[in-house]
Amino acid sequence: MAIKRPTIEQLKKIAEGFNLNLTNDDLSSYQKLIEGTLESYNRLNQIVEPNLPVKYPRTSGHRPSSEENPYNAWYWKTSVKGNSTGKLVGKKIVLKDNVSLAGVPMMNGSAILEGFVPDEDATIVSRILDAGGEIVGKAVCEDFCLSGASHTSATGPVLNPYDITRSTAGSSSGSAALVATGEVDMAIGGDQGGSIRLPSSWCGVYGLKPTFGLVPYTGIAPIEMTIDHAGPIARTVEDVALLLEVIAGDDGLDPRQSGLEIKTYTDSLIGNTENIKIGIVKEGFGWDGLSEEDVDRLVRDAAFSLENTGAIVQDISIPMHRDGVHVWNGIGIEGLTSLMVKENSMGNNWKGHYSTKYLDAVGKARKTRADEFSETTKMTILLGQYMHEQYNGKYYAKAQNIARKLKQAYDDALKNYDVLIMPTVPMKATKIPSSDAPREEIITKALEMINNTAPFNITGHPAMNVPCGKSEGLPVGMMIVGRVGEDDIVLRVAHAFQTISKLTATNV
Repeated sequence: MAIKRPTIEQLKKIAEGFNLNLTNDDLSSYQKLIEGTLESYNRLNQIVEPNLPVKYPRTSGHRPSSEENPYNAWYWKTSVKGNSTGKLVGKKIVLKDNVSLAGVPMMNGSAILEGFVPDEDATIVSRILDAGGEIVGKAVCEDFCLSGASHTSATGPVLNPYDITRSTAGSSSGSAALVATGEVDMAIGGDQGGSIRLPSSWCGVYGLKPTFGLVPYTGIAPIEMTIDHAGPIARTVEDVALLLEVIAGDDGLDPRQSGLEIKTYTDSLIGNTENIKIGIVKEGFGWDGLSEEDVDRLVRDAAFSLENTGAIVQDISIPMHRDGVHVWNGIGIEGLTSLMVKENSMGNNWKGHYSTKYLDAVGKARKTRADEFSETTKMTILLGQYMHEQYNGKYYAKAQNIARKLKQAYDDALKNYDVLIMPTVPMKATKIPSSDAPREEIITKALEMINNTAPFNITGHPAMNVPCGKSEGLPVGMMIVGRVGEDDIVLRVAHAFQTISKLTATNV
């Protein structure tokens, strides 16, 4: 397909957008000069680009019926079997529907992408299959992953297995629900503001946001490159650690990665916390208008119970934690408007693998179907572009600079403590808004719960949800945060609590 020469009118519109004052003669001159360079683009069309490998046979599968899908957690069912040997033999794994699985539809929760089918396997997909796992489908996620609740997906709300009137949280909503119900053994989630930990908390399962860059993001639809994480969800700490062992490590294609040491994470699960110091972060509790007393109490009790496994547990204060959500907003809103929307989810100025088929699908869809974005996505686009146009990206840049101070605040605390603890979510699962709820309620309910989780997306510390009890029949989660690169210590503390509490997640 030959590249079309730009018209004078197209060039004029571009010039005006950049505040260039060009006459028609100027534009005609530039038009002729551009023609020569277009030959490079025509040549690029003739060269076959490298693609991510697809190693194992599969069929496309099917969209499950409502009878097969009582919690609306499945987007697509299939069966892709990997190696006959490996650490994951016998394990059924579901992927969040922002992870590329070749030949199987992927809509990233959004109506604008329905019908898109990737032609490549994400790096972590190949690793799961190489380790003998069976990928059994795609779990519903929220519209472009922009919700901390489970009511924004184009396929409808994902229902909490403990109370179907309530949210599972998001954006890895289906992933956590399918683990909780026992339909799968493990799930892959994505986490930019808490989207592994939030639904794990409200569904009563274990979910780890690994250290930034530990797990390759190649072949996964991004939000913002400095906060993108992918990681495991399971019913036991053992399975979380096992899946992390399989998917962790540099792939040479993801600029988020920086050569972190890979460990045998299952070896850290020794059932005790001897010589471990734990800091309970005061600022993670008592959020005005959000925190529920029973949640705060259960998390504190759970943290202090770790003294019975050998830990020293103390209250500490990190005042800057309360600013973390504000720093996240400064980075996330402009960053995702730029990368995920305006630059069609791939952007430029980085080396690695670009998923060009997905990029092209997003670009075409948003030009013709943008009205079908969720309310949260629309609001974020409007605010992100406004801030960029009016303030020239200053606040994104300032937030990235302040993020270093925030990271240092946690790092300073982690010089004296091995892990930090606070509630994963300040409140229990909230009611799903009705289909005719006002926009204000839809957006508020999607974004209100990320105060404790979001800061660790911008600092990159590993953070894990650990079920620590129930109140009024609903799960409550404790979040354990560790030093950068010490996911093994986080898992060790989580396993010690699992050992004494016996709170392995049972099928709902």
